[in-house]
Amino acid sequence: MKRLFLLLALLPALLSAAPPNIVMIFIDDMGWGDFSCFGNQEAKTPNVDRMAAEGIRFTQFYVNSPICSPSRCALTTGQYPQRWKITSYLNNRADNERRGVAQWLDLKAPTMARILHDNGYATGHFGKWHLGGQRDVDDAPPITAYGFDESLTNFEGMGAKLLPLTIKPGDAEPKKIWGDAERLGKPFTWMLRSKITGGFIDAAIPFIDKATAAKQPFFINLWPDDVHGPWWPPVDKWAEGKRGLYLAVLEEMDRQFGKLFDRIRNTPELRDNTLVLICSDNGPEPGAGSAGPFRGSKTTLYEGGTRSPLVVWGPGLIDKSKAGSKNEKSVFAAFDLAPSLLSIAKIDAKDVAFDGENISPALLGKEEVSRTAPIFWRRPPDRKKWPAHGPEELPDLSMREGNWKLLCEYDGTKPKLYDMAYESGEVTNLTEKNPEVVARMTEAVLAWNMSMPQDNGLALGKEEPERKGKKKKK
Repeated sequence: MKRLFLLLALLPALLSAAPPNIVMIFIDDMGWGDFSCFGNQEAKTPNVDRMAAEGIRFTQFYVNSPICSPSRCALTTGQYPQRWKITSYLNNRADNERRGVAQWLDLKAPTMARILHDNGYATGHFGKWHLGGQRDVDDAPPITAYGFDESLTNFEGMGAKLLPLTIKPGDAEPKKIWGDAERLGKPFTWMLRSKITGGFIDAAIPFIDKATAAKQPFFINLWPDDVHGPWWPPVDKWAEGKRGLYLAVLEEMDRQFGKLFDRIRNTPELRDNTLVLICSDNGPEPGAGSAGPFRGSKTTLYEGGTRSPLVVWGPGLIDKSKAGSKNEKSVFAAFDLAPSLLSIAKIDAKDVAFDGENISPALLGKEEVSRTAPIFWRRPPDRKKWPAHGPEELPDLSMREGNWKLLCEYDGTKPKLYDMAYESGEVTNLTEKNPEVVARMTEAVLAWNMSMPQDNGLALGKEEPERKGKKKKK
């Protein structure tokens, strides 16, 4: 009996010596202010809130693009998405060529999944991919070619998939959308759009159970379609208006997350050695989600387009004194997660030239460190203007260095300088008061942009965004 008690006492230490499990949740088009633990008072997200109450909230976390595919590319590779010519959402073949973007993520790109897989991890991708294999791009590599043992995706990836059925109050029966996606991989299952996040979770849990039974560490992406529009909440939770529908989908997504969170929390060997990260891929669609106090939204380089809420949970891995804390000092971005998580997993990836930096002490609550190098952004090539943002021409480039945030054109003109420590809402332009800072940062962001492969943003910025009268799904 004494031996049993000793083993139980030593269990946390024994587990901490094992490679940690990692769950990366990347929500689609959710604003910084949409979790109730980040200030939303119109809707409740109790399952995410509980993870935050037991973990750490990060308020100065960024993604590397204000739009889907490049943001996912940076998280996947630990590098700027411009390196791989993924600078806007991947669309049909002709539109990708028009905008000067790749058709899919090059297999030569480093991926966190492949590195983890090669070091003994079971790896699975469950959810949206959008890094190749959509619309008429049907010759893209399967998701499993990027280092995943298993995958289940939607209509924007190659491989097994869940496809959406939509129904609203008054409909006699559900309708299919994206029916041609059946040719992008089998098997495919049609299910209600309002249940698809749960469908991905129902696939992820057996994968976790299998890895756990085999005593194998696991890494999974859970990348839901939610909360991207159009919004299809359950019929019995239908709401009025764009914002109402969005909030209904947000709350339903959180409810479905609960099944996964409870499984991990209630299984000791998972609870004590699993790190769960929850964030959004970019800012919200105008009129739907909320960017909180920040200016801008999806597709813009203002804070509302690139700043994301981040919750990190791991009771057996994070400093226990930091449970329920809020880190307001650490400044870092999604591409920093790859080298940081590999460091936590004690995997040496020095042969990979990450643009991201190791900020693992911040993730584990040990020290409020920030990345040392600046963060640079380039706007999507087709988003100089966009009707959702009115007549404003949007900045081409931006840069965050320390507390300074600079936005400008490709040639450095029209600079806007903001002090994030003084005013994170990007209202007061401080360029005239700080000419030396503007000159230095402009030189740096222009040099970074020229060092990257170019897209067709300059040419497209001179065109009308709806010259063809067509709306595109983003």
